[in-house]
Amino acid sequence: MSDQSSPNESPVVIQTEQLTMHYRRCEALRGVDLQIRAGTVFAILGENGAGKTSLIRILTGFQTPTAGTCRVNGLDPLTQGDQVRRLIGYVPDAPPLYGWMTVEQIGSFTASFYWPEYRDRFNQSIAQYKVDPKQKIKYLSKGQRAKVALSLAVSHDPELLILDEPTSGLDPKVRREFLESMIDRAAAGRTVFLSSHQIAEVERVADCVAILHDGVIVMSGSIDEIRSAITRVVVDFDDPHVALPELPPPARVLVDERERTGRRWFVRDFDPEMVDLIRHSPGVLDVRVHPATLEEVFVACTTGNATEVVTS
Repeated sequence: MSDQSSPNESPVVIQTEQLTMHYRRCEALRGVDLQIRAGTVFAILGENGAGKTSLIRILTGFQTPTAGTCRVNGLDPLTQGDQVRRLIGYVPDAPPLYGWMTVEQIGSFTASFYWPEYRDRFNQSIAQYKVDPKQKIKYLSKGQRAKVALSLAVSHDPELLILDEPTSGLDPKVRREFLESMIDRAAAGRTVFLSSHQIAEVERVADCVAILHDGVIVMSGSIDEIRSAITRVVVDFDDPHVALPELPPPARVLVDERERTGRRWFVRDFDPEMVDLIRHSPGVLDVRVHPATLEEVFVACTTGNATEVVTS
């Protein structure tokens, strides 16, 4: 995978090749390949323990991978961690904030590492989120702490913003405003790398999605590519013991769910011409075909027989 881009493509901001992370009792990442270009909101979805946080820690230089390579803006986070961290804003799932500081003090402290505009931007962000600058961090609610962490991460206008479950604890209105600001950042040429389990939010704001399952990227691509890759097929029949036909390759049933009067399949690479094959099977009453939602794709890829990768 090359990091060279054509004149019509934006530069590659994140690139990993065969990235592997082995812990004593598990393989958190198993050969992860990613290529993320500037000006996009890229979301990674996965269950708890899928390897999302390990990937983010490697990208930010806080974790040494077992094997493989990783580049952020062409820099190696392991050997050039300080340079990488100057380019990024990072909000972990549980931001480590100094509880004894006030909101105003933590903003001033962080501003000392950046240029003068940082403090004004931080104060504007805090005011927008309606957080009391005189309040001590330890007395803030979880949602208010999240707002402070987000403000700290974006006030230096980073080229790359890395977010691990960023909207956790935010009320719906603030969550919506924040997610809209991520779209604005991408429109301005900045890049957002987002880890979330809020699939509806991801579907609303992400340009591209990767589904990480058991340390492997089982599917990745644009939202449209992801949705079109899997089809929901509902088959009604009058005999619960009817034998449905095998679908010809490359179609592959990832999930086969029995219902009271039929079956529901989630099928990879389904061809519409296969509807007649199913409909003419003995005992079949009806066949209905629908494009899968992102949530259904996620469930199919993390519970079914999904082993191949779709790339954009």
